[in-house]
Amino acid sequence: MKFNRNDRPISVWRPIDTDTFLVGAPHYPEHVDDSFLERDAERMKAAGFNIVRMAEFAWHIMEPRENTYDFSLFDRAIEVLGKHGIKTILCTPTATPPRWLTQHYPEVLRTDVRGRPASHGSRQHADTSSPVYRTHSQRITRVMSEHYRDNPHVVGWQTDNELNTSTSLSYSEVTRREFQKFLEDRYDNDIAKLNFAWGGDFWATAYDNFDQVVLPLDNAPVSCSPGHVLDYHRFLAFATARFQSDQIEILREVNPEWFIFHNLGRMTDIDFRGPFSRELDFNAYDFYPLLHDEMQRLGGPGLVHSQHLDVARSHSGNFIVPEQQSGFGSQPPFSTLTPEPGEMRRMAYSSVSRGADGVMFFRWRPAHFGAEIYWMGVIDHDDIPRRRYDEAKQFAGEVTAMKDKLLGTHVRMDVGIAGADFDNEEAHKTYAMGLPSPHDDALILHSHCYRRGIAAGFIHPEDDLSPLKVLYVPHWLIWREEWTAKLEAWVRAGGTLILSARTGSRDINNHVIHDPAPGKPLTALAGVTVEEFGRLTPPDADGLFALGGMYDTNGKRVVKQTESSRRKYRFRLGNQEFTAAHMYEHLSLSDGAEPAGEWSNRWLEGQPVISRRAVGEGQVIYVGTYLTEDMMPAFEDQFIAPAGVTPMLEDLPEGMEVSMRQSDDRRLLFVLNTTSEPLDVPAGLEGSALIDDRKGNALQGYGVLVLEL
Repeated sequence: MKFNRNDRPISVWRPIDTDTFLVGAPHYPEHVDDSFLERDAERMKAAGFNIVRMAEFAWHIMEPRENTYDFSLFDRAIEVLGKHGIKTILCTPTATPPRWLTQHYPEVLRTDVRGRPASHGSRQHADTSSPVYRTHSQRITRVMSEHYRDNPHVVGWQTDNELNTSTSLSYSEVTRREFQKFLEDRYDNDIAKLNFAWGGDFWATAYDNFDQVVLPLDNAPVSCSPGHVLDYHRFLAFATARFQSDQIEILREVNPEWFIFHNLGRMTDIDFRGPFSRELDFNAYDFYPLLHDEMQRLGGPGLVHSQHLDVARSHSGNFIVPEQQSGFGSQPPFSTLTPEPGEMRRMAYSSVSRGADGVMFFRWRPAHFGAEIYWMGVIDHDDIPRRRYDEAKQFAGEVTAMKDKLLGTHVRMDVGIAGADFDNEEAHKTYAMGLPSPHDDALILHSHCYRRGIAAGFIHPEDDLSPLKVLYVPHWLIWREEWTAKLEAWVRAGGTLILSARTGSRDINNHVIHDPAPGKPLTALAGVTVEEFGRLTPPDADGLFALGGMYDTNGKRVVKQTESSRRKYRFRLGNQEFTAAHMYEHLSLSDGAEPAGEWSNRWLEGQPVISRRAVGEGQVIYVGTYLTEDMMPAFEDQFIAPAGVTPMLEDLPEGMEVSMRQSDDRRLLFVLNTTSEPLDVPAGLEGSALIDDRKGNALQGYGVLVLEL
């Protein structure tokens, strides 16, 4: 099993440098007695598994009393698994500190916005910014890693578990002191710099020194400065990365041969372009597709799955999935739908097709106690392997057989959507104005490309843009000047850059810029100046305060808009007319920019809503409103198709998805049926089939087709 340290910079195009596709399951030997160890290992081997992950919640077993250690349970489990050829990934167990720790050192507990300390009995209740908790985390990481330093069956580590998924917030006195230290460093111990960045002359919010700085309590009684809120979330991201870095430093020192990753959950308050990802060998992403379906409700399971996976890949490149949904999932407040026969395998191939270089089915067996007793695994409560085991075995055999074709490839993208930028994700939240987030807007374009079979995904402007034909920037408020020259060079070489309303309208301090939007660098590039902007109501919804209107505690809408207050603005694109949503911008064009769409009613009638400016061999498009689903076919016809973008597979039936992984010497086309019914595969497919679930021309329900082109 080879995993090389990846010296390539973080990039959406970066595969994991390995010769092994990891396939297996998270394993919890602490949830059953020792009599299960041997038969579990035998069944895993028979299923074709080569890896397990364990110990992320077992600190209390390994250190039952402070400075008293007992690793015997995991020693036995690792040895039995190793005897059957199954390697182990260990986890630093810091998501769940033992009770003696929180009892003796209560200052490590998070405090919520109401001033209540977190309680023992759950998880992620310790504050990662706490110096005391960091010390205990470092100690258990060192003792645990030194114990397994020379164990040949331990090949890698996961830091913590889904950092910040339960919550990233804390409002304790410890957090406030650490926040103040962070600010002292950020602003060179100069309180005048902080007061400027936070707009201290507004509402008398200035400070005399850093010891006076408070944590931002929203609605206490009204909103805080956007600069204050943004810096708080920057601090949380800093504290999270520092907490992880403590552990990585120890693990690297103890055994440099181990690979190290983190399994991402909700991905809150993590700066993926900073040390958090740079210090890891690769990132990992826990993927529960049927949970995401119901949480997001965007229509169509494959669509939602593709978006989550494409976002995960944008952070640092190819990833592994340490937790892939295998069955029914539940915690006391909710439960998911259950994958139907064949769907568990299909969902695993969705992960593979969009950048996974390893998949582990959560979990090997379900627990009989605790807060996830109905989170099912590969094996059932009664210890009987059934259809989920059979599907896991089928997947393991198939993906292992084609690993040499798969590993070393990246996911194709013709259309890039700017993403994975921490400041822009957070800046919108600090002053949202009821407008969609940049990611909400991006999903409209991503959804259209998905349904059309166009290779699209998310990418940061600092990545290599040369493989792209189109790059869409979805309302990024903060534009860093150093990005402009790179994007201009890419456009001059033939790229199509599409900028959207409000882009570049705030600076790094979250202040509105003094120049007209989109700011001097982008105004020069796009030939556009925003003379005025204003809010429009969402399509088919009331506005005011939040998307979709205001609601009472029973979910009933209580704010209604009159027809006259809707003020529908319409525009022409091509030979069609559309209703604009969320915002209008009054644009002034210069330097050869030309109208590519015009407002068609009210006071803006005849003014450009979309502009186009030729730059070298390429072009810059500026869209002075938000995307809507209705306009996307015309948007593709006018701006995406002319850039040379064509679907990977024409005329996809609804429910069929297509994606491609490729390298310099090979291309693998994935065609997946996300429905339970057979779907006809579009004509014209050629290539050598690595996996083929077709019967005649029909791809069977939840079927998989992988072709080497």
